[in-house]
Amino acid sequence: MLARARAGDPDAFGELFDLHRDRVFRQALRMTESVHDAEDVTGMVFLEAWRHRDSIRVVDGSAIGWLLVTANNVSRNFTRARRRYRHVIAGLQLPDPAPDHSHAIDDRLDSDGRRRALRAALSRLSRRDQDVLSLCLIEELSTAEAAAVLAVAPGTVKSRLSRAKSRLTALLDDTHEFAPIEGGLR
Repeated sequence: MLARARAGDPDAFGELFDLHRDRVFRQALRMTESVHDAEDVTGMVFLEAWRHRDSIRVVDGSAIGWLLVTANNVSRNFTRARRRYRHVIAGLQLPDPAPDHSHAIDDRLDSDGRRRALRAALSRLSRRDQDVLSLCLIEELSTAEAAAVLAVAPGTVKSRLSRAKSRLTALLDDTHEFAPIEGGLR
């Protein structure tokens, strides 16, 4: 399928999209502020996949690792662009915008605040930590698969994962939404 997509076959790329869109969307949702933002990020990820289809890294016959790391990168860029936009708008003398009710949907899905606390903690981690946690913990890729996606040795993935879990645990311990986890994250 990927070989056909690389050759420019839109139907094959559609199959790739259908196969992986839900996982990419869930990753984007973890990295962004709302469902609407996650939808935008998901679309941008697959646009990048189409544009860079010749250089997608395939691990064990799947492009999901590349797509998930791309979702992390696109989410970070999306968040930075939104922050810059809000900063510029804040400096202008404009009337207040209409209220954004997209957070109400997220709040109903996450009434105890755990998703927001986790999203906030993840956003405070480095790019490397976010990538290794996304691949190994959230998407449950093996360390060997994550190593292939990230182009590093499996031992590097293991050490990065251990440090990232410790950092995330420390950040979550500082919130009131998560009870301390004995022994850290598993």
